[in-house]
Amino acid sequence: MKEFNLKYGCNPNQKPAKIYMADGSELPIEILNGNPGYINFLDAFNAYQLVSEVKNALAMPCATSFKHVSPTSVALGIPLSDTLKQIYFVSDVPSLDNSPIACAYARARGTDRMSSFGDFIALSEKCDKTTAELIKREVSDGIIAPDYDDEALSILQSKKNGNYNIIKICANYKPKPAEIKEVFGIRFEQTRNDYKITKKDLENIVTKNKNLTESAKNDLLLALIALKYTQSNSVCFAYGGQTIGIGAGQQSRIHCTRLAASKADTWFLRQHEKVLNLPFKADIARATRDNVIDSYINKNEEDVCEDGIWQNYFTAKPPVLTAQEISDFLSQISDVSVGSDAFFPFSDNIKRAYKSGARYIAQPGGSVRDSDVIAACDELGMLCVFTGIRLFHH
Repeated sequence: MKEFNLKYGCNPNQKPAKIYMADGSELPIEILNGNPGYINFLDAFNAYQLVSEVKNALAMPCATSFKHVSPTSVALGIPLSDTLKQIYFVSDVPSLDNSPIACAYARARGTDRMSSFGDFIALSEKCDKTTAELIKREVSDGIIAPDYDDEALSILQSKKNGNYNIIKICANYKPKPAEIKEVFGIRFEQTRNDYKITKKDLENIVTKNKNLTESAKNDLLLALIALKYTQSNSVCFAYGGQTIGIGAGQQSRIHCTRLAASKADTWFLRQHEKVLNLPFKADIARATRDNVIDSYINKNEEDVCEDGIWQNYFTAKPPVLTAQEISDFLSQISDVSVGSDAFFPFSDNIKRAYKSGARYIAQPGGSVRDSDVIAACDELGMLCVFTGIRLFHH
């Protein structure tokens, strides 16, 4: 296939639209099902680059959940604890532990379930039956992977009344070094960001604390590679082989940090015993349950513990998760890794990250206030690495 005509571009009024290779060669993909759109392909191609690079860097299967050209989460194929299985709603999948790629997907999808609603999925490995069964029960726009088991393909083809988008990409495809796009009729050309992030980029530790553990190295690499494919400005929190909070596309870096940190806080708080024991009615839809859990933790759109409201969701009135309980719970969190796609210009980012358990920082360095940032890390006993590599993505 040399060309694929799209229904429309980013918006319905943007017609005609298509994807094709500039040199007239064959596209490196097969569309096995559905009719992917312009934004679907942007998500798919960015997401697949991300999981492929993580796999190559860490030698582990990787999955990501993508929305609007940024990852909601990225995860490695590591077995889940019973608590993670519970908060990701996969405790009922007996074959999960036997499939590393299914574990990676369960983590990626489960981390920020509100943001992942209607996502595009990328897998670094062949999609197997267990992974397909997990995907089948979630609201998702499509998937890209290097291959599919026959059973997995059959399961996925049954989604969305047979219209689920399934893309197979050639695992050996190598793009040309030049990257070209047009804005306002003006052509931009640059060399692709093909810099390979490795553990060598974590050697320039600039703080008094030099104790960079292997698990923190893996989490920092995961965060940095995720940022390489996240709309800038961006900050990423990672813990235990997965990202747990991403702040993307913010004009101010402190807002990136606050957003990512608040998502990380929510991820940890979902493991609080009060949240784990919320008495949901059996007929509550998955998306509604996700929204209710978020409101219960963050006190957002409605007070789900209020009389006249809790009856819509629960079999009994749940106890309130108090501000003191939240503070006490989060104060126990530590060993979180944080990556930034560009330097931290002020120490407020460090202080905010620390409140959400951050103890390891990776950033390019190069700010006129680097000394202030390093001093803040030293004061808090944190470790900071200057990578020297900026990771803007637009």
